[in-house]
Amino acid sequence: MRAFIFPGQGSQSVGMGSALAQASAAARETFQEVDDALEQALSRIMAEGPEETLTLTANAQPAIMAHAIAVLRVLEREGGVRLADKADFVAGHSLGEYTALCAAETFDLATTARLLRKRGDAMQSAVPVGEGAMAALLGADLEKARAIAQAAAEGQVCTVANDNDPGQVVISGHRAAVERAVPLAKEMGAKRAVLLPVSAPFHCPLMQPAAEAMEAALAEATLRAPLVPLYANVTAAPSADPDAIRRQLVEQVTGMVRWRESVRAMHAAGVTQFVELGGKVLTPMVKRIVPEADAVSVVSMGDIETLAKGL
Repeated sequence: MRAFIFPGQGSQSVGMGSALAQASAAARETFQEVDDALEQALSRIMAEGPEETLTLTANAQPAIMAHAIAVLRVLEREGGVRLADKADFVAGHSLGEYTALCAAETFDLATTARLLRKRGDAMQSAVPVGEGAMAALLGADLEKARAIAQAAAEGQVCTVANDNDPGQVVISGHRAAVERAVPLAKEMGAKRAVLLPVSAPFHCPLMQPAAEAMEAALAEATLRAPLVPLYANVTAAPSADPDAIRRQLVEQVTGMVRWRESVRAMHAAGVTQFVELGGKVLTPMVKRIVPEADAVSVVSMGDIETLAKGL
Protein backbone atom coordinates (compact mmCIF):
# COMPACT_ATOMS: atom_id res chain seq x y z
CA MET A 1 0.00 0.00 0.00
CA ARG A 2 1.07 3.55 -0.69
CA ALA A 3 0.36 7.03 0.72
CA PHE A 4 0.95 10.31 -1.10
CA ILE A 5 1.98 12.95 1.45
CA PHE A 6 2.32 16.72 1.16
CA PRO A 7 4.62 19.16 3.01
CA GLY A 8 3.72 22.15 5.15
CA GLN A 9 5.04 25.63 5.73
CA GLY A 10 8.81 26.01 5.69
CA SER A 11 9.29 23.98 2.51
CA GLN A 12 9.13 27.09 0.28
CA SER A 13 12.21 28.48 -1.48
CA VAL A 14 12.82 31.02 -4.22
CA GLY A 15 12.98 29.20 -7.54
CA MET A 16 10.52 26.49 -6.47
CA GLY A 17 8.83 24.98 -9.52
CA SER A 18 10.82 26.99 -12.08
CA ALA A 19 12.60 24.04 -13.70
CA LEU A 20 9.39 22.03 -13.68
CA ALA A 21 7.51 24.87 -15.38
CA GLN A 22 10.18 25.10 -18.07
CA ALA A 23 9.95 21.36 -18.70
CA SER A 24 6.20 20.80 -18.55
CA ALA A 25 3.06 22.56 -19.80
CA ALA A 26 1.12 20.80 -17.01
CA ALA A 27 3.19 22.64 -14.38
CA ARG A 28 2.84 25.98 -16.19
CA GLU A 29 -0.93 25.54 -16.38
CA THR A 30 -1.12 24.73 -12.68
CA PHE A 31 0.79 27.87 -11.69
CA GLN A 32 -1.32 30.00 -14.05
CA GLU A 33 -4.53 28.60 -12.57
CA VAL A 34 -3.39 29.56 -9.06
CA ASP A 35 -2.32 33.02 -10.26
CA ASP A 36 -5.77 33.52 -11.81
CA ALA A 37 -7.58 32.30 -8.68
CA LEU A 38 -5.62 34.69 -6.43
CA GLU A 39 -5.51 37.55 -8.98
CA GLN A 40 -1.79 37.75 -8.22
CA ALA A 41 1.41 36.71 -10.01
CA LEU A 42 2.30 34.27 -7.23
CA SER A 43 4.27 32.13 -9.70
CA ARG A 44 6.62 35.07 -10.32
CA ILE A 45 7.23 35.43 -6.57
CA MET A 46 7.89 31.68 -6.39
CA ALA A 47 10.36 31.91 -9.26
CA GLU A 48 12.08 35.22 -8.51
CA GLY A 49 11.32 36.17 -4.91
CA PRO A 50 12.15 38.23 -2.99
CA GLU A 51 12.43 35.60 -0.29
CA GLU A 52 10.78 37.77 2.38
CA THR A 53 7.70 38.13 0.15
CA LEU A 54 7.50 34.41 -0.58
CA THR A 55 7.90 33.62 3.13
CA LEU A 56 4.85 35.70 4.11
CA THR A 57 2.30 33.18 5.39
CA ALA A 58 -0.38 34.34 2.94
CA ASN A 59 1.99 33.67 0.01
CA ALA A 60 3.90 30.65 1.31
CA GLN A 61 0.79 28.55 1.94
CA PRO A 62 -0.71 28.69 -1.59
CA ALA A 63 2.79 28.57 -3.14
CA ILE A 64 3.72 25.30 -1.40
CA MET A 65 0.36 23.84 -2.42
CA ALA A 66 0.72 24.99 -6.05
CA HIS A 67 4.19 23.46 -6.30
CA ALA A 68 3.05 20.07 -4.97
CA ILE A 69 -0.02 19.97 -7.21
CA ALA A 70 2.17 20.89 -10.20
CA VAL A 71 4.39 17.89 -9.39
CA LEU A 72 1.31 15.67 -9.15
CA ARG A 73 -0.15 16.93 -12.44
CA VAL A 74 3.13 16.38 -14.26
CA LEU A 75 3.26 12.87 -12.77
CA GLU A 76 -0.28 12.28 -14.02
CA ARG A 77 0.16 13.76 -17.49
CA GLU A 78 3.77 12.90 -18.32
CA GLY A 79 4.03 9.71 -16.25
CA GLY A 80 0.53 8.36 -16.83
CA VAL A 81 0.07 7.91 -13.06
CA ARG A 82 -3.38 8.52 -11.54
CA LEU A 83 -3.53 9.16 -7.81
CA ALA A 84 -6.70 7.09 -7.45
CA ASP A 85 -4.92 4.09 -8.99
CA LYS A 86 -1.58 4.36 -7.18
CA ALA A 87 -2.35 5.84 -3.74
CA ASP A 88 -4.38 4.20 -0.98
CA PHE A 89 -4.32 7.25 1.31
CA VAL A 90 -3.30 10.90 1.28
CA ALA A 91 -2.05 13.05 4.15
CA GLY A 92 -0.45 16.44 4.59
CA HIS A 93 1.36 18.33 7.32
CA SER A 94 -0.70 21.36 8.42
CA LEU A 95 -1.39 23.37 5.24
CA GLY A 96 -0.32 20.22 3.37
CA GLU A 97 -3.67 18.74 4.38
CA TYR A 98 -5.33 21.17 1.96
CA THR A 99 -2.89 20.09 -0.76
CA ALA A 100 -3.72 16.45 -0.03
CA LEU A 101 -7.43 17.21 -0.34
CA CYS A 102 -6.86 19.06 -3.61
CA ALA A 103 -4.84 16.10 -4.90
CA ALA A 104 -7.71 13.79 -3.93
CA GLU A 105 -10.20 16.15 -5.63
CA THR A 106 -12.11 17.14 -2.50
CA PHE A 107 -11.37 20.75 -3.48
CA ASP A 108 -10.64 22.07 -6.94
CA LEU A 109 -7.36 23.92 -7.38
CA ALA A 110 -8.80 27.46 -7.44
CA THR A 111 -10.82 26.83 -4.27
CA THR A 112 -7.75 25.40 -2.52
CA ALA A 113 -5.65 28.44 -3.44
CA ARG A 114 -8.27 30.87 -2.17
CA LEU A 115 -8.81 28.91 1.06
CA LEU A 116 -5.08 28.88 1.76
CA ARG A 117 -4.80 32.61 1.09
CA LYS A 118 -7.64 33.13 3.57
CA ARG A 119 -6.00 30.74 6.05
CA GLY A 120 -2.64 32.51 5.78
CA ASP A 121 -4.18 35.95 6.25
CA ALA A 122 -6.33 34.76 9.16
CA MET A 123 -3.45 33.05 10.96
CA GLN A 124 -1.20 36.09 10.52
CA SER A 125 -3.80 38.51 11.87
CA ALA A 126 -4.97 36.30 14.77
CA VAL A 127 -2.08 37.35 17.03
CA PRO A 128 -0.22 40.70 16.88
CA VAL A 129 3.32 40.33 15.53
CA GLY A 130 5.77 39.73 18.36
CA GLU A 131 3.23 38.35 20.85
CA GLY A 132 3.49 34.70 19.81
CA ALA A 133 6.33 32.27 19.11
CA MET A 134 7.13 28.64 18.35
CA ALA A 135 10.09 26.46 19.29
CA ALA A 136 11.30 23.04 18.20
CA LEU A 137 12.23 20.67 21.02
CA LEU A 138 14.86 18.21 19.78
CA GLY A 139 15.40 14.94 21.55
CA ALA A 140 12.02 15.21 23.26
CA ASP A 141 9.05 12.92 22.78
CA LEU A 142 5.42 14.03 23.09
CA GLU A 143 5.13 13.29 26.82
CA LYS A 144 8.30 15.21 27.65
CA ALA A 145 7.30 18.12 25.39
CA ARG A 146 3.92 18.41 27.11
CA ALA A 147 5.63 18.53 30.51
CA ILE A 148 8.03 21.25 29.31
CA ALA A 149 5.19 23.32 27.82
CA GLN A 150 3.13 23.00 31.00
CA ALA A 151 6.06 24.05 33.18
CA ALA A 152 6.79 27.07 30.98
CA ALA A 153 3.20 28.30 30.63
CA GLU A 154 2.85 30.07 34.01
CA GLY A 155 -0.73 31.06 33.18
CA GLN A 156 -0.03 31.83 29.53
CA VAL A 157 -0.60 29.66 26.47
CA CYS A 158 2.17 27.14 25.75
CA THR A 159 1.12 23.90 24.12
CA VAL A 160 2.36 21.22 21.74
CA ALA A 161 1.67 22.29 18.15
CA ASN A 162 3.34 19.56 16.06
CA ASP A 163 4.23 16.03 17.09
CA ASN A 164 6.53 15.53 14.11
CA ASP A 165 8.58 12.43 14.87
CA PRO A 166 9.98 10.54 17.88
CA GLY A 167 12.67 13.16 18.52
CA GLN A 168 11.14 16.42 17.30
CA VAL A 169 8.13 18.15 18.83
CA VAL A 170 7.17 21.79 18.27
CA ILE A 171 5.53 23.98 20.92
CA SER A 172 3.56 27.18 20.36
CA GLY A 173 2.01 30.00 22.37
CA HIS A 174 2.72 33.35 23.98
CA ARG A 175 6.26 34.49 23.20
CA ALA A 176 7.27 34.88 26.85
CA ALA A 177 6.11 31.35 27.67
CA VAL A 178 7.83 29.78 24.66
CA GLU A 179 11.03 31.69 25.50
CA ARG A 180 10.84 30.32 29.06
CA ALA A 181 10.54 26.82 27.60
CA VAL A 182 13.86 27.03 25.73
CA PRO A 183 16.20 26.83 28.76
CA LEU A 184 13.68 24.66 30.64
CA ALA A 185 13.74 22.08 27.87
CA LYS A 186 17.39 21.22 28.42
CA GLU A 187 16.93 21.11 32.18
CA MET A 188 14.03 18.68 31.69
CA GLY A 189 15.93 16.29 29.42
CA ALA A 190 15.57 17.54 25.84
CA LYS A 191 18.77 17.71 23.79
CA ARG A 192 18.07 21.31 22.83
CA ALA A 193 15.32 23.77 22.00
CA VAL A 194 15.35 26.23 19.10
CA LEU A 195 13.07 29.21 18.55
CA LEU A 196 11.60 28.99 15.04
CA PRO A 197 11.62 31.90 12.57
CA VAL A 198 7.83 32.06 12.21
CA SER A 199 5.52 35.05 12.13
CA ALA A 200 2.74 33.61 14.30
CA PRO A 201 2.10 30.89 16.93
CA PHE A 202 0.40 28.25 14.78
CA HIS A 203 -1.66 25.31 16.07
CA CYS A 204 -2.41 26.63 19.54
CA PRO A 205 -5.48 28.20 21.21
CA LEU A 206 -4.26 31.72 20.28
CA MET A 207 -5.31 30.85 16.71
CA GLN A 208 -9.02 30.74 17.65
CA PRO A 209 -9.87 33.86 15.57
CA ALA A 210 -8.31 32.15 12.55
CA ALA A 211 -10.32 28.98 13.25
CA GLU A 212 -13.51 31.04 13.22
CA ALA A 213 -12.49 32.68 9.94
CA MET A 214 -11.82 29.29 8.37
CA GLU A 215 -15.11 27.90 9.67
CA ALA A 216 -16.91 30.66 7.78
CA ALA A 217 -14.80 30.19 4.63
CA LEU A 218 -15.19 26.40 4.61
CA ALA A 219 -18.96 26.67 5.16
CA GLU A 220 -19.17 28.33 1.74
CA ALA A 221 -16.75 25.95 -0.02
CA THR A 222 -17.77 22.90 -2.04
CA LEU A 223 -16.25 19.68 -0.70
CA ARG A 224 -16.49 16.32 -2.45
CA ALA A 225 -15.58 12.95 -0.99
CA PRO A 226 -11.84 12.38 -1.59
CA LEU A 227 -10.76 9.82 -4.20
CA VAL A 228 -8.90 8.04 -1.40
CA PRO A 229 -9.22 8.58 2.38
CA LEU A 230 -7.31 11.39 4.09
CA TYR A 231 -5.42 10.75 7.33
CA ALA A 232 -6.43 13.88 9.24
CA ASN A 233 -3.94 15.88 11.33
CA VAL A 234 -6.24 16.21 14.34
CA THR A 235 -7.36 12.57 14.54
CA ALA A 236 -4.47 10.59 12.98
CA ALA A 237 -7.24 8.47 11.44
CA PRO A 238 -8.72 8.08 7.95
CA SER A 239 -11.51 10.42 6.91
CA ALA A 240 -13.63 10.39 3.76
CA ASP A 241 -16.83 12.22 4.73
CA PRO A 242 -16.88 15.84 3.46
CA ASP A 243 -18.68 17.18 6.56
CA ALA A 244 -16.17 15.49 8.88
CA ILE A 245 -13.28 16.83 6.80
CA ARG A 246 -14.71 20.34 7.01
CA ARG A 247 -14.87 20.10 10.82
CA GLN A 248 -11.36 18.67 11.04
CA LEU A 249 -9.91 21.50 8.95
CA VAL A 250 -11.40 24.01 11.41
CA GLU A 251 -10.11 22.07 14.43
CA GLN A 252 -6.68 21.81 12.81
CA VAL A 253 -6.09 25.59 13.07
CA THR A 254 -5.85 25.45 16.88
CA GLY A 255 -5.19 21.71 17.26
CA MET A 256 -2.02 19.65 17.35
CA VAL A 257 -0.64 18.22 14.11
CA ARG A 258 -0.44 14.51 14.98
CA TRP A 259 2.03 13.67 12.24
CA ARG A 260 3.99 10.93 14.06
CA GLU A 261 0.77 9.14 14.98
CA SER A 262 -0.62 9.57 11.43
CA VAL A 263 2.43 7.95 9.84
CA ARG A 264 2.38 5.11 12.36
CA ALA A 265 -1.35 4.59 11.76
CA MET A 266 -0.92 4.51 7.97
CA HIS A 267 1.92 2.03 8.35
CA ALA A 268 -0.20 -0.12 10.68
CA ALA A 269 -2.96 -0.02 8.05
CA GLY A 270 -0.55 -1.55 5.53
CA VAL A 271 1.26 1.40 3.93
CA THR A 272 4.80 0.41 3.01
CA GLN A 273 5.67 3.35 0.74
CA PHE A 274 5.30 7.07 1.47
CA VAL A 275 5.68 9.42 -1.51
CA GLU A 276 6.25 13.09 -0.63
CA LEU A 277 5.21 15.33 -3.50
CA GLY A 278 6.66 18.84 -3.76
CA GLY A 279 9.07 18.79 -0.83
CA LYS A 280 11.86 17.07 1.08
CA VAL A 281 10.71 17.80 4.63
CA LEU A 282 8.43 14.88 5.49
CA THR A 283 10.54 12.08 4.02
CA PRO A 284 13.22 12.16 6.77
CA MET A 285 10.47 12.36 9.42
CA VAL A 286 8.81 9.25 7.98
CA LYS A 287 12.14 7.41 8.03
CA ARG A 288 12.57 8.26 11.71
CA ILE A 289 9.00 7.18 12.55
CA VAL A 290 8.91 3.90 10.59
CA PRO A 291 12.48 3.07 9.49
CA GLU A 292 11.32 -0.09 7.74
CA ALA A 293 9.05 1.83 5.34
CA ASP A 294 10.15 3.16 1.94
CA ALA A 295 9.96 6.97 1.78
CA VAL A 296 10.75 8.98 -1.34
CA SER A 297 10.73 12.68 -2.15
CA VAL A 298 9.50 13.81 -5.59
CA VAL A 299 10.31 17.38 -6.64
CA SER A 300 12.15 17.46 -9.99
CA MET A 301 11.32 16.11 -13.43
CA GLY A 302 13.96 13.43 -12.84
CA ASP A 303 12.25 12.43 -9.58
CA ILE A 304 8.91 12.24 -11.41
CA GLU A 305 10.33 10.04 -14.18
CA THR A 306 11.98 7.70 -11.66
CA LEU A 307 8.79 7.38 -9.60
CA ALA A 308 6.59 6.80 -12.68
CA LYS A 309 8.84 3.92 -13.76
CA GLY A 310 8.66 2.32 -10.33
CA LEU A 311 4.90 2.54 -9.76
